[in-house]
Amino acid sequence: MAVTSQQIAELAGVSRGTVDRALHNRGRVNPEVAARIHKIAAELGYKPNIIGQALVRTKRDFMLGVILQSAETPTMQIIAAGVRQTAAALRGSGVELDLREISGLDVGKVLEEIDGLVGRGMRGLAIAPSNAPELTERINELAEKGIPVVTLNSDLPASRRLCFIGMDNYRAGQTAAYLMRQLLSDGGRVFPLAGHLNNTAHNSRLNGFFDALRAAGASELEILPFQPCFDRDDYAYEITQHVLRESPDLSGIYVASNGQQGVCTAIAELGLTGKVRVIAYDLNAPNMKLLQEGSLSFAIDQEPFEQGRRPLQILYDYLLYDKKPEKQLLYTDILIRTKYNSDLPPAFSAQEG
Repeated sequence: MAVTSQQIAELAGVSRGTVDRALHNRGRVNPEVAARIHKIAAELGYKPNIIGQALVRTKRDFMLGVILQSAETPTMQIIAAGVRQTAAALRGSGVELDLREISGLDVGKVLEEIDGLVGRGMRGLAIAPSNAPELTERINELAEKGIPVVTLNSDLPASRRLCFIGMDNYRAGQTAAYLMRQLLSDGGRVFPLAGHLNNTAHNSRLNGFFDALRAAGASELEILPFQPCFDRDDYAYEITQHVLRESPDLSGIYVASNGQQGVCTAIAELGLTGKVRVIAYDLNAPNMKLLQEGSLSFAIDQEPFEQGRRPLQILYDYLLYDKKPEKQLLYTDILIRTKYNSDLPPAFSAQEG
């Protein structure tokens, strides 16, 4: 089996970008680190990928595109930070990033951005999609052209995407159902709030939640019909106000998308903070505050930074070294956050030699 620069990086204790710069004499690398890298490469019999070198030398021909929808949400902003970190690490290897951020879900805009990226010579695409059939069709067309696609955060399993990186949203919904039963062991009414009906992640979280409650025979919980808020806190606020007026004995709210700030504000205005228990998603700065003040009982974290960090590296490895992902479904962890473990991780920075 051919030796890869990733293996050399692991043995040398440096990043993949540092190895590439040292072996191809690009950029600044500590001389001692460079010598260590060359020594390991020689011992392993490393042979550079000629096609990969040609791609790297022609920088304008090696551009990776990223399309993030709902870019205005805190979670997508964390994902974007992960994308930018990997892009910075790969820049020394001749990789250019073109990041397109879209507010909300807009299929027409996504298709337009894909066309623009293809026109610029995009070699690979990472995308947070909706479940629109047009996107499945377009991803299949890209695959036919030899342009690999990685989906992140939300998946299109019927498409010919290379792999998906994100949380197992169905299991996350099951996890939320378990937590809600623990919170409301004496029973009560629960209102589920969704984001976008055409978002696979949101739908999977709802389905996992409902299925787990049915499987457990959770007759002590009365589940109200769910409503979408389209990831908007103002909509979530109005919907929650209406539900609380109609069901003043409401015990819990399950937020399967963004919108938890609007939910918690509506609850607080009625003096019900801590009485109406709320389960939502993601560890970000706004949710940290809600956890600390007791407005959120649990936040289910999905490692959004990792979802942004990994796709570009996977596309890079696939295009330059024909290295396929080990699995088509690369799930991030499902992490349960409370007020006692809700600190954001320290700032991430690319490792350099």
